[in-house]
Amino acid sequence: MKIRNIPVKLSIVHLGVFLFFTAILFFSVYHTRDWRMLLWGIPTVILIATIPIAMNYMSQSQYRNLEPVYEAEARKVRANEINEKLMGKPVRFEGVVERVYFKFLNRPQYLIGDRTGEVSVKMFTSPQEDVNKDDVVEVLGQIMRRYIITGDPVINCVSIRRKTVQKPVENEKKEKKKK
Repeated sequence: MKIRNIPVKLSIVHLGVFLFFTAILFFSVYHTRDWRMLLWGIPTVILIATIPIAMNYMSQSQYRNLEPVYEAEARKVRANEINEKLMGKPVRFEGVVERVYFKFLNRPQYLIGDRTGEVSVKMFTSPQEDVNKDDVVEVLGQIMRRYIITGDPVINCVSIRRKTVQKPVENEKKEKKKK
């Protein structure tokens, strides 16, 4: 679903909670025959669905507003350069997605590697485009600690985009077409 050109997703957990409480509401109304429960039950169930959607929309729009700032200020880094000294600094990181965690919660975490190592990238909202294992991506974000106060440095992702990579065979075909 899109709201004002921002893709908004309802996670599987939120959908499950919505369906669970909807079932409880209708089960209670059916067994008690008290139709007045629907007066407060239906608005409550609607709120259970709309609050996560509204929260996702707000975080998506905030991240979208931050993108130009990070584009302008981000310093390109490699995995082996990410350390305590960069804490709080905006960075740009390119690599290959090796693993994807918690995608079903709309709070994905990626393990992204380049030739110098690998870095954990956390995103606290759903990404604008679907990123999967083995995709080549560009990440804009800020260095933070894994567990707020402690832990190794990770990237708090503001934007993650797939990059198109031309294979050598494709380059040769294009050159032959030009001749």
